[in-house]
Order: sequence, then structure tokens, then C-alpha cells
Amino acid sequence: MSNNNVDAVENGQIKIADEVVGVIAGLAATEIDGVAGMSGGIGGGIAEMLGRKNLAKGVKVEVGEKETAIDLYIIVEYGVKIPDVAWKIQENVKKAIETMTGLKVLEVNIHVQGVNLDKDEKEENALRVK
Repeated sequence: MSNNNVDAVENGQIKIADEVVGVIAGLAATEIDGVAGMSGGIGGGIAEMLGRKNLAKGVKVEVGEKETAIDLYIIVEYGVKIPDVAWKIQENVKKAIETMTGLKVLEVNIHVQGVNLDKDEKEENALRVK
């Protein structure tokens, strides 16, 4: 697969960079309830959560002329049903990429890299204060 999507049109070509597809995928994934964030990898046995500016780093994209395949590395919230969250991510990412780029999404692979416990700890602390 090539680095850029190239679509020949009457007036020229349209090129969509892999990073653009990656950002679209990252944003679509983080819209889903239960996703704490994207993962930039595992350091010291703990998954590193990326901020919104680095969403594409938690996404691996292969773009061909008319098709793409996506790998998403995510961190989920504690207590969610991971298969349900993963299915919703796959659907949302596929819809966003196909709508915005015109590329056919062949697959969206979800790699759960960690579980975010912060939300529950904050709720627990709030309950103790009351």
C-alpha cells in the first residue's frame, strides 16, 4: 500500500495523507463512551495515554489507492464491556473515514492497551467527602 491516497479527477488529483486518515480514526474512536483515550505504547508496563493533539500516534494506517486498513491502540474505562465498546469504535471509525475520504475501510483492528482507573478513583473520593 502506498503512503498517500491518490484519486484522479478531471481537474487533477486528490491526495489524502496517512496521518489525516489516522486523525479521523482517532477522533472517531474517542467519541465512543468507554474509551478513555488513545495509547502511545506501553512503557514500564503501563500504557501511555495520548492527548488530543497526538491522536494519530495511537493509530496505524495502511492506505492504498481506494482502500484502507486501520489499527487502533486504545485505553478503556474500567467497568465497560470491552467487546461492545470495540464494536462501536469499529462502526464509528469506518463510517467517519468512508464519509470523509471516500476510501473503503477493509478492517478496523482494536488493540486494548490498558484500563483507566482514574474515573472510579475520583468518584470514590467524591463519595468519601460527602
